[in-house]
Amino acid sequence: MTDRLITHLRHVDLAVPDFARQQDFFTDAWGLSTEHTDTGIAFLAAEGSPEQYVVRLRQAEDKRIDLIALGAATPADVDTLAARLATSGVTLVHEPKALDTPGGGYGFRFFDNEGRTIEVSADVAIRAHRRIEAGESVPVRLSHVVVNSADHEGTRAFYERHLGFRLSDTLMHPRMGEMMWFLRINAWHHSLAIARGPHPSLHHASFELRGLDEYMRGTGRLLRAGVEKIWGPGRHLAGNNTFSYFLDPHGNTLEYTTELDEVDEDTWHPHLYDFSQPEVSDQWGTANAMNEFVARKSFNDPDQGLFVAPPV
Repeated sequence: MTDRLITHLRHVDLAVPDFARQQDFFTDAWGLSTEHTDTGIAFLAAEGSPEQYVVRLRQAEDKRIDLIALGAATPADVDTLAARLATSGVTLVHEPKALDTPGGGYGFRFFDNEGRTIEVSADVAIRAHRRIEAGESVPVRLSHVVVNSADHEGTRAFYERHLGFRLSDTLMHPRMGEMMWFLRINAWHHSLAIARGPHPSLHHASFELRGLDEYMRGTGRLLRAGVEKIWGPGRHLAGNNTFSYFLDPHGNTLEYTTELDEVDEDTWHPHLYDFSQPEVSDQWGTANAMNEFVARKSFNDPDQGLFVAPPV
């Protein structure tokens, strides 16, 4: 596939056993707002985002990624992509149709190579949103999602071949080889990244704040609230974005970030960064050292939702 029909990342949908506790965390601590609710389901928006929601939360017996949602420009692009995927042997969960989630739209769902449910949609209504003011430490948008993969080569190939993602940078280690691949679907350095892991699972979901001051205020607010921080604050080399990683009540890793690079796609050449060099992981040198104990926190539990479509 040479043309790119995906435009951006919309939302990540998570299922959790303790729905009320997780919803309280996202709204009271993390800074999202509940826009719509149904029985055992909450649609959580970022105040600065035109997306109807950036997280859908669902009550379930097992923790899992329900789906990752991507945007397309037009319904015709949705149809074209669905037909291409089906012709290539990709399993569709459902054909393109009108969506009954908040904002409506037109889209379809399919399984990626490891069984994650992916949705592509167009014509979703724009949410009434607002400009985040100076000093407000709440998320502006969903920045990116990183998944752990036990088949990193296959997963990278799937997203590049079928969805038009392009490689921005790679992290490697002298003893372990290549470990993480940053993929872009627009000018942002990455909207998706793939981490080499022991099993398919969520590595982390990242939320962008307004700027450095708001990012630091948000980091401090979570620390004062007693939310467990596993790494940060610091600034990565790949993507040049800041990072503070925290654990939610179910052990999912969530990130506050800001200032993610936008790249010139005509001139960009991917880098291979050795993350055993301290300045690669953290240019500032302010974060706690990255080690196997920190890394293991983001392995997460094996995803229980592979090749199992979530309720619509």
